[in-house]
Amino acid sequence: MLIVMEQQASQESIEGVIAAIEARGLEARPIPGGERIAIGVLKNKGPVDAAAFLGLKGVKDVIPVTRPYKLVSREFQPEDTRIQIGAITIGSKELTIMAGPCAIESEAQALTIAQHVKQAGAQMFRGGAFKPRTSPYSFQGLGEDGLKILAKVRAETGMPVVTEVMDLATFDLVEEYADMIQIGTRNMQNFSLLRRAGHASKPVLLKRGMAATIDEWLMAAEYILEGGNSAVILCERGVRTFVHHSRNTLDLSAVPYVRNESHLPIIIDPSHAAGRRDQVIPLARAAVAVGAHGLMVEVHHEPDKALSDGAQSLYPEQFGMLCRKAFAISDLMHTNDASIRRLAAVTSSSV
Repeated sequence: MLIVMEQQASQESIEGVIAAIEARGLEARPIPGGERIAIGVLKNKGPVDAAAFLGLKGVKDVIPVTRPYKLVSREFQPEDTRIQIGAITIGSKELTIMAGPCAIESEAQALTIAQHVKQAGAQMFRGGAFKPRTSPYSFQGLGEDGLKILAKVRAETGMPVVTEVMDLATFDLVEEYADMIQIGTRNMQNFSLLRRAGHASKPVLLKRGMAATIDEWLMAAEYILEGGNSAVILCERGVRTFVHHSRNTLDLSAVPYVRNESHLPIIIDPSHAAGRRDQVIPLARAAVAVGAHGLMVEVHHEPDKALSDGAQSLYPEQFGMLCRKAFAISDLMHTNDASIRRLAAVTSSSV
């Protein structure tokens, strides 16, 4: 349930509603809005009687929330969430591109790639210090040494860094070094990890599980928001199907659906969806065209020598091409209505 306060409601009225909610053994979650404050009612095990709140001073309306995920839904928060990381705003009209190697292999490798992707237009650097791998014999990452290299990349390039956390044992360490903490596909329903992320001081990038429905994905995000961390970015990275022409199947329909259902930003990882270098740029273009707020792309200057996912990593020059095309599509998507009308008029007159 969502209790919408009147625009001029006093702080005393707001506190009175919160007290009334808590007196019924429920949790009150104030949600500041553009013009007025709303108060979410959480932890109810069934329907809540709206009449108990409609008569309270300062209450304008009481709206039932029909979705199982409450805090992430647009019913709770109609306005888009925008997440600030340094000078970058994720969730705005400006496209955010995060790029870097699948795994941090050395300081020289990370700094070389970082310079390339920054020059091409990336605003954030991605790289794995801890790597969840299918085989126990594959490269597992450099651990804390990898995190230290990420910190050096940030210091030398000015780009914020995002890296994956794998377990509770290393969460504090990753949180110390990262500007944004990634929870990967294999941990999307690691509920202990989600609860810890809910208490993190850094934004969280939550990847969709490879066999998860969108509702399950949004419920995983709900765990994080319920813990108090509202800075969550969703990442679609392809789901497992029966196809063999790509590693996974990129669910582009997830973008408009999630943007309708939730206020959280959503980005696309075309690299893990494709698993093949030649598909990454077309999928990235399509992702921007359907309204994704950003992209996460794997780039390596020597992909044939990469210790992880070299086959899907773009060469720097390919990444530069991706950035040019992605930003051009984004600019076109956000052209104002007047410009669109002028363009239509010019086009029709020339036919």
